[in-house]
Amino acid sequence: MTATLKRKQVILIRKDLKMRRGKEIAQGSHASMEFLVSQLRGGQKNITDLDDDTLAWVERGMAKICLRVNSEEELISFHEKAQALGLKSHIIRDSGRTEFGGVPTLTACAIGPAIAERIDEVTGDLTPY
Repeated sequence: MTATLKRKQVILIRKDLKMRRGKEIAQGSHASMEFLVSQLRGGQKNITDLDDDTLAWVERGMAKICLRVNSEEELISFHEKAQALGLKSHIIRDSGRTEFGGVPTLTACAIGPAIAERIDEVTGDLTPY
């Protein structure tokens, strides 16, 4: 019998920004959904067109893990490392209208969904949020 591969999505939130809790949740939610939203914006309208990792993730509970990063540089570094390994990774840039004094600011990043071990190669040493 073949073992079932576990899939997950990791959401990185910048702790250094000291965002209000609701803002953190909103930014993490934007990041979590961006992999799907970007596909819909690109013309992919049918759920059966999703890749195998995404379909397996949806079918098995959509596991999400929130982790903290301490700077914009860390956020970008993890995003770039994930992309270099062929993982889906999306950074969120907040417009700054409600926080950050009107300055657009990188706030969060979601990596995956993908096989958990592949994501752990990138984020395995980070602290849970």
